[in-house]
Amino acid sequence: MFPAEFDYYRPDSLQGALDLLSRFGDDARILAGGHSLLPAMRLRLAQPKVLIDIGRLRDLAYIREENGEVAVGALTTHYEVETSSLLEARATAFPDAAKVLADVQVRNRGTVGGALAHADPAADYPAVVLALGGRVVFTGPSGKRSVAADDLFVGPFTTAIRPGEILTELRIPAQGPGTGSAYVKFVRRASDYGMAGVAARITVDGAGVCREARVAVTCVGPTAYRATETEKALVGQRLTDDVIAAAAEKAVAGVDVADDPYVPADYRSHLARVIARRAIAAARDRASR
Repeated sequence: MFPAEFDYYRPDSLQGALDLLSRFGDDARILAGGHSLLPAMRLRLAQPKVLIDIGRLRDLAYIREENGEVAVGALTTHYEVETSSLLEARATAFPDAAKVLADVQVRNRGTVGGALAHADPAADYPAVVLALGGRVVFTGPSGKRSVAADDLFVGPFTTAIRPGEILTELRIPAQGPGTGSAYVKFVRRASDYGMAGVAARITVDGAGVCREARVAVTCVGPTAYRATETEKALVGQRLTDDVIAAAAEKAVAGVDVADDPYVPADYRSHLARVIARRAIAAARDRASR
């Protein structure tokens, strides 16, 4: 199929993009890498009358450390995340996720901001930013606004973005000594949607006791979510394999697990628990180095 007819604009500045968004309102959609929006348009699941292509705004493509956070521009590609030595050292789960995201073509073109704004319940990055305690920055008519990842994903394909805003940046607390993070996903083929994905960030003290745990799950419920019961079962404990396994059993507690003919809910739940165990163990091992 072919997309419905639309008008195309390619502004040279962020302000130009905001002006166009203000002008066309709900008729307009922002185009970044296009690997989520354009397939939906071809199937006519999305039919915007106006596309605002922000691909020229290269000042929104960066990875840098500032004031104890790693700042990632919205137009940073998945490949740039995958190969960033800064993210590998300071937010390891993020490149973990980029390495298993779709295929090489998508990673070379798709963007961090586009993936987060799309808020696909089966996407990788939502779990990562939840587990890493990240926040996003929206830029709109009233300036910049920061939203914690815990408040970002409000429903399937729905975020806390307001009319007239563009997601311009992701900020993640930089992990230091005693903290490790990891992302693990189960898929049948590299380019498939995941059946279950889990991101974990673990902080241990000198005695190996867990002082902070953040565990987030994707591909399982209506949105990515924090596995709070799992987190509670980890904090204050020495993270032996048995402790981690018991905590991982709580990874789908209270969740309306997705059910379909290809991945029944009971099997998806089983996968989530197994993947949670692996992700937490990997984060523990990295924290202990």
